[in-house]
Amino acid sequence: MTASFVVVPQWQGSGSSRAMRLIDGATAIGGDLPSSWTTTVEVPAGAGSSHDSGVDRLSSIERVRDGMRVALGTSTGPTITIGGDCGVELAAIEHANIPGDVAVVWLDAHPDLNTPASSPSRAFHGMVLRTLLGDGPAQLVPASPLLASRVVLAGTRALDDSESDFIDASGITMLGPNEITPENLVEALLATAATSVYLHIDLDVLDPSEFTSLGYPEPFGLTLAQLLDLITAARRALPLAGAGITEFAPSTASATSDELPVILRVIGALTKKL
Repeated sequence: MTASFVVVPQWQGSGSSRAMRLIDGATAIGGDLPSSWTTTVEVPAGAGSSHDSGVDRLSSIERVRDGMRVALGTSTGPTITIGGDCGVELAAIEHANIPGDVAVVWLDAHPDLNTPASSPSRAFHGMVLRTLLGDGPAQLVPASPLLASRVVLAGTRALDDSESDFIDASGITMLGPNEITPENLVEALLATAATSVYLHIDLDVLDPSEFTSLGYPEPFGLTLAQLLDLITAARRALPLAGAGITEFAPSTASATSDELPVILRVIGALTKKL
């Protein structure tokens, strides 16, 4: 599959003490991508202002979102977005969902379903999916929000009480690490009646024994082999509308070189011919 890449070294959505490492992570991944198929979106150097929104650094997140909209506007096929924090998915999923019939598989240890009112951290990367569903800061809510019936949480295992309550009330499908298989992921996707799929991959969906360069590692996650099988199964079930890979925060140059092969295998699973 021919895909284009958008590299977005955004760190402002993260609440981690390692947030600035996301710049290094995105840049390192970008260095291994084909330059003729890759665009880099400029990210403000400064943190930005909250504008009393309840979201830290909101003004910078808005600027990156707007820059991504421009970069994605020339894309004619599936685009793989390389973050940065999970906030890069705002414009990426908005773009992929222009037809309005895209299913989103949220492969993430965290559901990212907080609001400014419920967030314990005010960090936007914990509110991204809730905002895409239409319930977030007004400056960031997309014009055509996702439908909860077309969202599948996969590998999710670290939830706040308010997020659990929202999942129960909205009917979002959640498949935890101990229950998810390629077969039941495909079943959940087909039940959405969507015509294509977007795969959000926060690398903390992996177990820390498989991948360590993260701001918020969570135990008991997926193996790399499981993740690759799930990507392949989802792509066989529905055409790929796009994908995002986020939250690579290497602490050293050595960590970067040690963990990049994992990410390149994920990119390979997203782009290989089926």
